[in-house]
Amino acid sequence: MDLGLVGQVAVVTGAARGLGRAIAEAFAAEGARVGLIDRDEGVHRVAESLGGQVGRGFAVDVTEFADVCSAAEQFRRQFGRIDHVVHAAAIGSGKFGFPFWNLAPADWEPVLRVNILGAVHVAHAFAPEMARQHAGTLLFLASVAGQIGSQTDPPYSASKAALINFTQCAAKDLAPYGVRVNALCPGMVRTAMNQAVYDAWAATQPLEGRPGFEEWATAKIARLVPLNRWQEPADIAAMAVFLASDRARNITGQTINVDGGYVMHW
Repeated sequence: MDLGLVGQVAVVTGAARGLGRAIAEAFAAEGARVGLIDRDEGVHRVAESLGGQVGRGFAVDVTEFADVCSAAEQFRRQFGRIDHVVHAAAIGSGKFGFPFWNLAPADWEPVLRVNILGAVHVAHAFAPEMARQHAGTLLFLASVAGQIGSQTDPPYSASKAALINFTQCAAKDLAPYGVRVNALCPGMVRTAMNQAVYDAWAATQPLEGRPGFEEWATAKIARLVPLNRWQEPADIAAMAVFLASDRARNITGQTINVDGGYVMHW
């Protein structure tokens, strides 16, 4: 499907690995020019792998607003404009949070800084120029955990719920300027973050009888996902590029799940 993205410019945060990388690669495959942001220096290798469709990668921590603004300005100088921004940078607490008092209040701050303030920094750095050009899209990667009150990692779950709400606020503010804003919620995706969720849980369990990652994940998917299969990074990336395209021109302020049916609203 030709989504009409050839020559357009997309910036993706969290682009060094996982979903962010898959989304950057999907934009490049559609013929878009791509700018990459990640605090991991590996973002430069990803930029090189995309060849001629990429501007450059910046090793930027989204919690540092001045650095995000600097990267945004450099992308604007190189590309002339920015059409789409996808904020995929995110972290979890790295701990098993059930019950929630297993975590200390201090465990919340790093998660909220990246997952909420990082998104706010990205929006402030890119949205005003989109409003001036009266065109563009913002996409925030949230999570089904932000809709169901996941007990696995309360800081992560709460941060993604807040991100969904911020998406709606931003969508209302930017709609008069023709800029669309949506939240995309992955379900069970085979990424390093899901492995980290398992590792945090497994560390609390007795060694005897403890399932391995694949056994644990297979049982969880069978219990929670009606389609009974993993979601792949490519599934999330396909929705991300669709939402950036004009085929989605009437979609804004929405929370869109790519989760195999994990979350169904009644």
